[in-house]
Amino acid sequence: MATVRIARWSAEHPWRAITAWLVFVAVCIGVGNIVGTKTTDFDDNAKGELAVYQKMVDDAGFTRPASENVLITARSGSLDQAAATRVADEVRTRMSGLKEVADVAEPLPSPKGDAVLVSVDIAGDRKTADERLQPLLDATAAVQAAHPDLRVEQVGGESLNKALSTALGDDFAKAELISIPVTLIIMLVAFGAVIAAGIPVLLALSAVAAAMGLSALASQLIPASDNTSSMILLIGMAVGVDYSLFYVRREREERAKGRTHLDAVEMAAATSGHAIVVSGFAVVVAMAGMFVANDAIFTSMAIGSILVVLAAVIGSITVLPAMLAKLGRWVDKPRVPFVWRLSARGGEPRVWKAILRPSLRRPAITLTVAGLALVALAIPALSMKLNSPSDADLPRSIPIMQSYDRMTAAFPSTGATHAVGVRAPADKLDQTAAAVTSLTERIKADAGFAHDRDIEVTRSQDGRVFLLNAPISSAAASPEADASLNWLRTVALPQTVGSVAGAEFAVSGQTAGENDFVDSMNESLPWVIAIVLLLTFIIMTWTFRAPLIALSSIALNMLSAGAAYGVLVLVFQSTWAEGLLGFTSTGGIVAWLPLMLFVVLFGLSMDYHVFVVSRIREARESGLDTRAAIAKGITSSAGVVTSAAAVMVGVFSIFATLSTIDMKQMGVGLATAILLDATLIRAVVLPALMGVLGEKNWWVPRLLRSRRPVPAETDAEQTRQLDPVG
Repeated sequence: MATVRIARWSAEHPWRAITAWLVFVAVCIGVGNIVGTKTTDFDDNAKGELAVYQKMVDDAGFTRPASENVLITARSGSLDQAAATRVADEVRTRMSGLKEVADVAEPLPSPKGDAVLVSVDIAGDRKTADERLQPLLDATAAVQAAHPDLRVEQVGGESLNKALSTALGDDFAKAELISIPVTLIIMLVAFGAVIAAGIPVLLALSAVAAAMGLSALASQLIPASDNTSSMILLIGMAVGVDYSLFYVRREREERAKGRTHLDAVEMAAATSGHAIVVSGFAVVVAMAGMFVANDAIFTSMAIGSILVVLAAVIGSITVLPAMLAKLGRWVDKPRVPFVWRLSARGGEPRVWKAILRPSLRRPAITLTVAGLALVALAIPALSMKLNSPSDADLPRSIPIMQSYDRMTAAFPSTGATHAVGVRAPADKLDQTAAAVTSLTERIKADAGFAHDRDIEVTRSQDGRVFLLNAPISSAAASPEADASLNWLRTVALPQTVGSVAGAEFAVSGQTAGENDFVDSMNESLPWVIAIVLLLTFIIMTWTFRAPLIALSSIALNMLSAGAAYGVLVLVFQSTWAEGLLGFTSTGGIVAWLPLMLFVVLFGLSMDYHVFVVSRIREARESGLDTRAAIAKGITSSAGVVTSAAAVMVGVFSIFATLSTIDMKQMGVGLATAILLDATLIRAVVLPALMGVLGEKNWWVPRLLRSRRPVPAETDAEQTRQLDPVG
């Protein structure tokens, strides 16, 4: 077996294996820092009408400078217009003197007279505008310092991105800072020894670091999203700790039986090492399901997840055996008083035997009751409403979001906007121009649009492409915004521009992008589920040579996923948990979450399932009947599964404390699913289902009978005989 041969080499050459791993991680980090991370922008996600609009812009050669706004309002009471105008003139003077500024507009008073706005265009390519933003922020801060009686604040695409990146980066750092001690504490409880507890954490962190560097390199080809780093940390800490936990616990178990260090490492490689490889491929296959969505954000998260899983698998079967062989019995030092006695205590766990008793004695009844409970939890998922990601999801505790709200309240046109593109046939320029004028007049007369500023129409040099922005009078994700988008696409544009034969039109913008994204998720999710289920069935069937085991795996994972969806709906589509988790309900679930949650849960659930079923199969092939094998397999793996689940639930729960609602939903969804999966599913439903199936669990089709796997211990012994040590 390959895992045994790799483990033996690593155990015989520990310093080479450890050095090679450290060099690998260092090179990944170094390369990642050198090349940097290329992130996605709005254009990377363009599909459908958004892609048509973008092509019009690109073909016509339009240049769109990045712009910022300086908002001047009163700190209390009514605004002194004369004072605000003087401050606006000072803003214009300071901004005009900066080489980073291309143009400064005239001060614009709000319709209600409660604010003054100065718009500023940043010089140079908009894609690198963030590099030239700071002087503008400094100028605004200087004006604010000189006029403390007024509120002078800068809001724009670049300043929003900068502030949000800082806030979300702080969130990420918080999650990382908390997750490490939480994981370490759980490992201390699981092992009762400091070194044994530290090994899984170190391996997980090194895998995360390597994947971060590799992800930066991959982003040069496929840009990374804002959530990619969080995804790498989330998945990396979960699988990295789990794989090490499985391996170290099995090595310790074999040493307790009297095996030498090398023999114990080899046996851990033949059993847990093999399960880690199978589990890793199952997770990779599940994560690859995100590619089906054909979306830049999902693609980047899939790449990051796959990289960190592969790094964790490689580290677990290479450097981990080397560390265990080198440390020897020092792995159980220094021992934590009292905790060590609990973790090292032998004998069968009485609690788990008691939990298993109903599943083994009355499997059909237990399966029915537990299954109905999970179905009941899943029922609320039928009323799930998907919300497109929007500004409403961002916490108002971030100062710039408060500034953004003040700006859009005073100047609705600075908020969400429908970007309309029109391409005229070469022989019908005048007719198309007249149609665009008619469209503009209809927009001006519609109450669903903002009218605090004139609608500007930009025309390409050849006269064929027209661009106009139709600002919305409400939030981008509001029903009113959706209604205005639908009116544009299905009524106004077809009746005006559509009346010109051969004319082409498209609507882009935040609302259009969000609505199209939700539609894309609804279309993609069934395909993602189908492909992940099919590939999982193939992997599990090939691994265990038992189709019913594979089907059971799929059914159990679907139950836990459905229950997790139901809990998400109960928590986030209602308001009862707002105070508890610190969020404001948007009445729905972030559109990307169900797809992401499904693939992540399906992948991570394989950790437990492969490990537990491997122990059951190992017991069955040692001569026990199915019922006894189920009892032995689950009780012998209960401690490690409980510890692994505690790590995942702990790490995922941390994300529920972060500031953005999408991270909260992800944390609650994953923590709930893993908790159910490691308790109700693995300890009750799985043994009950296997008890009902009995000997049918191990039915092997004729096609696979010649490839029936041998027991893990026999396989390890055969490998040792074929390739003896020294």
